This record gives sequence, C-alpha cells and structure tokens, in this order.
Amino acid sequence: MDTEGLYELYRSSAGIATDSRSVREGEIFFALKGPAHDGNSHALAAVAAGALAAVVDDRSLSGDKLVLADDVLQALTALAAFRRRRLTVPVIAVTGTNGKTTTKELITAVLSRKAKVHSTAGNLNNHIGVPLTLLSAPDDAGFLVVEMGASHMGEISALCETAMPTHGIITNIGTAHIEGFGSFENVRSAKSELYRWLGSIGGTIIYNDDNAVLSELAHLARRTVPYSLPGGHQLRAMPDERQNILLHVNASLDGKEYSFATQLYGAYNIDNIRAAMATGLVFDVPVSEIIDAISSYRPANNRSQVVDTGRNTVIRDAYNANPSSMEKALTSFAALRSEKKMVILGDMLELGSESDNGHASVIKQLRSLGAVSVILIGPRFRRAAGDFQAPLFNSTDEAAEWLKSDRPEGYTILVKGSRSMMLEKVYPLL
Repeated sequence: MDTEGLYELYRSSAGIATDSRSVREGEIFFALKGPAHDGNSHALAAVAAGALAAVVDDRSLSGDKLVLADDVLQALTALAAFRRRRLTVPVIAVTGTNGKTTTKELITAVLSRKAKVHSTAGNLNNHIGVPLTLLSAPDDAGFLVVEMGASHMGEISALCETAMPTHGIITNIGTAHIEGFGSFENVRSAKSELYRWLGSIGGTIIYNDDNAVLSELAHLARRTVPYSLPGGHQLRAMPDERQNILLHVNASLDGKEYSFATQLYGAYNIDNIRAAMATGLVFDVPVSEIIDAISSYRPANNRSQVVDTGRNTVIRDAYNANPSSMEKALTSFAALRSEKKMVILGDMLELGSESDNGHASVIKQLRSLGAVSVILIGPRFRRAAGDFQAPLFNSTDEAAEWLKSDRPEGYTILVKGSRSMMLEKVYPLL
C-alpha cells in the first residue's frame, strides 16, 4: 500500500497506536521496532484487540488486516508528512537546550485564547513523537505547536521535513546531549537547523534578541521577529526584583505597564514567557488574554513546579538537567528569601567529555551559596565533589533510605537532576 492509500485508511480510522497493549477499537497499529522489542511480534494481537489494521515490515506475517511496508517507521513518517501537507494552519516549532516544553505549553495556552491549538503531548518530540503529534491533530485545529528535540546532528532537519513548520523558536543553545553532538559548536549547528529550514521556505523566526547567539543566527531567515518587537509592538518583560518563590513579571507593551504573577519557579523562565507573549502578539492575541493565559498556566511533570508538602516547600525541577539549566536554577534559588534552604541535586547525564567540567562547575557554584544544605546524588557528583562537605549518595534509592531517618522539615528545597536519576523517589520524604 502506498502512502496515499495508507492515508485513506488513516482517515477512516480512530487514530494511530504504537503500543499493542493499549490499542483501541478502530486504530491503526504501527509495528515499530525498539532496542528491546519488535512491534511485528505484537501485530496479530493488536488486530485481535480491535485494530483496524496493523502496519508491519516482517514479510513472514500474513493476515487480512496486515499492511506490509518496507519500513514501518518510514511509513509512519511519510504518512505524517502527507497529513501535514493537507493542513493549512500555522505550525510553530519549538526547540532548544532548555525550556522547550515549558515554552511549548505557554505558547499553547496563549494561542488557545484565539483558536483551537493542537500541540505536542508531554515531550513526544523525537522522530516518533513528531509524526504522532501531526497524525493526532484534529481537522479544526487553528494552530499546531510542535516541540522538537535532538541529540544528534541532522535530527531537527529531519523533523522539519516532516512537520514543515511555518514559524520557529529556539529557546536557547547550551550543552545538553553533548555526548551525541560531540561539541558545543555542533550543538549550535544542530539547533540552528530549524532556522535554516525556515529560511529555505520563507518561514518566520521568532527569536530572543537578548541572546547574542540566537541574534547572530537570525540572519539565516529573511523573516525575523525579535521578542522585543513582535507584530509591530514594543514589548519588554522582566522578573520582579522582589524574588518571590513564584515568578512575578513586570512588562510593558507599547509604553503601557503590566504586572502579573505566574505559577512558575525561577527567573530563568522569563525568556519562556517572553517567547509566549511575542508569539501571541504575532498572531494578534489581545494582551489581556496573553497575560491571563500565562498567569493561569500551571506547570506539571517536574518542571518548575512548587509544591507545599505540609512540611516543606519543594521546587520540583527534576525532569532534566544540564550545566546551563542547573546554573540558572541555583542562581534563582540563591536569591530566594527563606530561613532554611536545601538543594538535592542528581547527576547530569549525556554530557560526554564535558561531564567532569560540568559537574565541577556546579560544585563551584554550590560553594558560593552560603548557608544552604546540600545533598548530592550520583557517581559524577561524587567524583566532582572533592572536599566539598555534603552527604553523597551513589543512587536516589540510597538517598531516599537516608532521608527516611533524617527527614527535613521547614525547608525550601530545590530538587534537580537528569530524568533517569529518578529523583521523584525522594518527594514522599520531603
């Protein structure tokens, strides 16, 4: 079956499934392969569970509802691109080292005040997640907001070929996933693939003109919108200097002043807010609606969340970590007014040759924080700690056992580390 035929089947289906255990009646099951599984072996079970069809690339399989493809992932990607070409709405792509998901969520909240928005669920931002995002878009969506992640050169370009964005934002460029990229220059080149795509198709870059690297790269496209001048407006947004635990924003638009609270921790989120405000203004969302959307947004899934546990105030920022995001989180934490403060930090992964330097830079920053209790988790922090005095644990499980007998109370606590450190295991003890 060619892509056009598969598209007709998709249009008559209840959607796309990639997990045979949760396939629903009328969905098309794509038998994707992973490091430890082969979806082909579950194709017949998916059909038995009610799938309209199963797309497979194992030629030994046969059945009335099996659709044979040369490569299942390629078939999924081609179908998503075919679907995208039939959508005539703005598609805003968001990539960057830090803040992709928060920025995507804020933009979604803002644009939802104007029209129906379909956006990436969670962080399904890779070569599988982006096609699934496109294929789950409803016909009446007014905007698509697509998050794009990458850990190797060429990935953003490939995602752009599928999603075909009309607008794009790079939140920032840092040293995350440097293990896959090899160097910061490669990270810079890889993230700028979004700008290059937009330049090639006459799309629009919305960029942070306070960021020297992004300003330098903006020449890659002819249509550019700086955060400070969106939609013909003059925009400024700064964190309130009162340093509340939740970010408060002072903004001005065309000379008129605005002040509003958010549910986000950390002054570093101001650039994510500026991105959302600028995007809203580009698409003519009224400023009152923009501010209300941002103020109402509540973060989830360990991203800049502030939780009162009854014993402590816990800042859950443990979805991911790299040296730049860690530095920003600690800088904001140092500025907080609290009698008792604690940081629980887990290793930063995928830093490759920069791992030792990255963890050493965090230790150096911790030495300057003053009266803050510190708990470090992971072999990389153990190696970097040297004579730094703090409880050191090889794993989050070890730290959790220690916390069971030495539970903090009355603290403001920042928890941050790479996702695979599973720092959420300590939350019930805080």
